Amino acid sequence: MSQLTPWQHYQQDLTRDDFSHDIAQEQAVKSLQRVYDELIVAAKPVSGLNQLFAAVGIKSASAPVKGLYLWGGVGRGKTYLMDTFFDALPTERKLRAHFHRFMHQIHHDLGELKGVQDPLLTIAKKMASQYQIICFDEFFVSDITDAMLLGTLFQALFKEGVALVATSNIIPDELYKNGLQRVRFLPAIALINQHCEVLNVDSGIDYRLRTLEQAEIYHYPLDEQADINLLHYFDQLAPESDRFTTPIEIDGRAIRIRQQSQGVLLIDFRDLCDGPRSQRDYMEMACFYHTVLLSGLEQMGAQQTGDDIARRFLAMVDEFYERNVKLIISAQVELEHIYTDGLLSFQFRRCRSRLIEMQSREYLALEHLP
Repeated sequence: MSQLTPWQHYQQDLTRDDFSHDIAQEQAVKSLQRVYDELIVAAKPVSGLNQLFAAVGIKSASAPVKGLYLWGGVGRGKTYLMDTFFDALPTERKLRAHFHRFMHQIHHDLGELKGVQDPLLTIAKKMASQYQIICFDEFFVSDITDAMLLGTLFQALFKEGVALVATSNIIPDELYKNGLQRVRFLPAIALINQHCEVLNVDSGIDYRLRTLEQAEIYHYPLDEQADINLLHYFDQLAPESDRFTTPIEIDGRAIRIRQQSQGVLLIDFRDLCDGPRSQRDYMEMACFYHTVLLSGLEQMGAQQTGDDIARRFLAMVDEFYERNVKLIISAQVELEHIYTDGLLSFQFRRCRSRLIEMQSREYLALEHLP
């Protein structure tokens, strides 16, 4: 937990040689400072008449904290902004979650509350007892079930006084655009606009694209420089805070990783493509990670690795491609020779074509689709 406020942290960062002033970021930090200040005031102990009201279950008339919704293209520093804000909050009553993972937990909790009347209200009250503020990374709605739930859930959370800060690639009014029964999602959009300041950060520098353009997206052979490159790119792309090396879990299965941090994953080829992996594993990863750094890609084929590993690699590339995940690879051989013999020669021609496209500036500039 930082002892500096968001604004103080930003001013300190401006003194670093590797940190550039960005007017869009500055405005965002000012708005985050406003949320921070309001949360500090709201967290102060009540006294006098408000204490009496609280004792009999009547809420005080103090205004709820207005949250913040930061939206803009990839690489605009939204993760940095969220890091700065969340780390500065001097409270344990805060939650930060990737939106996709958060909704996965909501569905799990609803399953546990089968038969309970108004289960979403029960969930919201429990959250309000635990958290003063909820922070979402990569707010994005594509699932009709999520769209149907969010209006009721947000209404209950805001009624309980929970503040919301979110980052997204999309302005609220464009969320779930052209989705099935979108009219039922419109109340959720109205609640976001009512309870959050909506701020665009697109006028700034695309930091992530700048790093990716300078990266060697596909490096071979597996020499000493290969791992030096990957570790350097991970340091450039991943926030310093909130880094983990513990295994990730998907559908109850643990997957070993090297490092991860806020949408960036560094993982070994064998850990990703060998063993009990399914298409769903890669779908979940493609939703959660905007950038994957894959180390130690071996030459595949019936004789080398077996076609099961090769099939998993194909499935992984397909899922990453569909979600615009950025893939940086260190490999044993050049791209043309990643598959030699077996039944998958045709599929690998298509895969190689996709991997080449995924190195292009046009692809690197695409927004991740969580």
